[in-house]
Amino acid sequence: MIDEGSPIPWVLAGPILRQCAPTRLVCWLAVREPVRLRIRLDPDEGASQERVLVPGAPGCRLLTAGTHLHYLLIDLHFDTPLPQDCWIGYTVALQSLTAVDDAWLEHVDWATELCYPDKQSPGFVLPSRIHSLLHGSCRKPHHAGGDGLIEADRLLEDLLARKVSPTDGAAPSEAPDALPVWPSVLIMTGDQVYADDVAGPMLHAIHQVIARLGLPDEPLAGGELSGADSAQALYRHPAGFYRRETLLPRHARNYALVEVLFGGVEKPVFTTDSAHNHLISLGEVLAMYLLVWSPALWSQIDLTPPAHLDADSLKRYNAERDVIEAFVAGLPAVRRLFAHLPTAMIFDDHDITDDWNLSREWEEVAYGHPFSRRVIGNAVFGYLINQAWGNHPDAFDAQLLDQVQVSLETPGAEAHDALIERLLRFDRWHYTWPTQPPLVVMDCRTHRWRSESAARKPSGLLDWEALTDLQQTIKGLPAVLLVSPAPIFGVKLIESIQRVFSWFGQSLMVDAENWMAHPGAGNAILNIFRHPKTPQHFVVLSGDVHYSFVYDVELRGRVRGPDIWQITSSGLRNTFPPRLLDVLDRSNRWLYSPRSPLNWLTRRRHMRVIPRKPDGIAHGRRLLNGSGIGLVELDAEGVPWRIRQLLHDGRNVNFSRREAESRWD
Repeated sequence: MIDEGSPIPWVLAGPILRQCAPTRLVCWLAVREPVRLRIRLDPDEGASQERVLVPGAPGCRLLTAGTHLHYLLIDLHFDTPLPQDCWIGYTVALQSLTAVDDAWLEHVDWATELCYPDKQSPGFVLPSRIHSLLHGSCRKPHHAGGDGLIEADRLLEDLLARKVSPTDGAAPSEAPDALPVWPSVLIMTGDQVYADDVAGPMLHAIHQVIARLGLPDEPLAGGELSGADSAQALYRHPAGFYRRETLLPRHARNYALVEVLFGGVEKPVFTTDSAHNHLISLGEVLAMYLLVWSPALWSQIDLTPPAHLDADSLKRYNAERDVIEAFVAGLPAVRRLFAHLPTAMIFDDHDITDDWNLSREWEEVAYGHPFSRRVIGNAVFGYLINQAWGNHPDAFDAQLLDQVQVSLETPGAEAHDALIERLLRFDRWHYTWPTQPPLVVMDCRTHRWRSESAARKPSGLLDWEALTDLQQTIKGLPAVLLVSPAPIFGVKLIESIQRVFSWFGQSLMVDAENWMAHPGAGNAILNIFRHPKTPQHFVVLSGDVHYSFVYDVELRGRVRGPDIWQITSSGLRNTFPPRLLDVLDRSNRWLYSPRSPLNWLTRRRHMRVIPRKPDGIAHGRRLLNGSGIGLVELDAEGVPWRIRQLLHDGRNVNFSRREAESRWD
């Protein structure tokens, strides 16, 4: 267990840069006690600025989750705009509100790994337009492979070591391996955490953090019969590791509930994850974020297996422990990356629970039971604090954050349930950043277009109202960066398989979540692309599927549609079963080749699809399997001229266009 004599680190996670613009700087960090902040900005061009912030003052909101867990939500506005296209160094110093002296703790006192070599402080760049960006999804800590965020950190270190200025870098006419411009933004397109798939050692670490930081207990509705009627009882329960699905009340009507929350282990093809350690309490969710984003607490954690594990669980625990220890070794690089790039995030299902809101039946079952409603609500609660607020602070007013604070103080009480009710109805998770081109991030999880014909049919990823709002948001723009966690244009064979399973009422079994699974949503998004005032250039950034691919898409009709690039990067730390992906990739090429009768019989709305080939990948593959992160470089019109995947083994795989392989889809 944690050594109680060791001091708790001052900063538990962060600083993480979020929405950044010349007149606004949003930053998030978690600390052990309320502190006074001194933030100093030192741009290479222009005058320095310094702000001293006290929790509760404008621009500094404090949320207290436990005795030693406090969140600082920093939102600074500037009358004089910060300079663009230059390095802006910054420091964050802390001062205890209760200390008798006036000592300030600089970042070297609480995070020695925060700076790159030859830099005295972290820094960032505010671009006048986006020249390049990093994006990825699906970061599972106990996946046995590298971490795409570490590759992103290596890229930044290399750019600084070679003294590449923020506006230098490759141009479209240069060599394929030329250095890129400093990335303008890091876009995380879903599954930043896996609340529904937690390794035993990670869960053990979470419980130690909960105790160490003094997070309050939480009554759990529906757990009385199993002996897990509170969070603390859950942590001590013999079934608390690897067998959490057995803690549900044992009634026949709860079979569907087990399938909804813990059905991941039953999926034989597209999902291999296990939900046996699904996070349940709010404390578990909050501790998870600290442990996947920061190394600060890991040095105080003891991963010796719990004494009550049976032989099979112990064997699994020890295997997972090796992978978790490798994951932890890379966290200093991840923390450094977050401190240097403005980071945009959006949830997908694993941030909350597998297949979240997949169908109307799923919603009726999951939200109709107090246990599952609390599990889902706690994950959304954690998402708000750790991810959503920094995306769009204006969406979360003071009254809502006051309600958040009350719920943090008394988890499991009436105020907590009222907040969950409000968050499950909340409709402003989507957002737009005023970059050039604009970054438009869709919420494809809570604005679902539910099937009216059958409860088990997959819901559309956006309902009519959300699609109409999207059209208004992008109308008149010349180019747009559009984030859709699930690819809008996917692999045709896989979508066909999902369609067959959905027809038999088994959409949960194959994760039938693609845009074309619901005719209304699929046709509506294509009509948006066809609108005469739609942007001429769409860069669609997606994740979700655990493999990476790039399609060039043209929509044809009486009037030529826009140019669309479907760029999918998945996962940051996850992969698809290799043999199965190889079979699906080969079969897709054979069955849906440009000259295939099957392709002509199943084509959709006159789409010309040009799959790009990942260079250096054998056997004509179009789907790239491997943990890494996507790097997209744009020209002055917002057109991607180079698209690469930075793999965990150091390879930079370029997606090259193959004009001859285009097909009408």
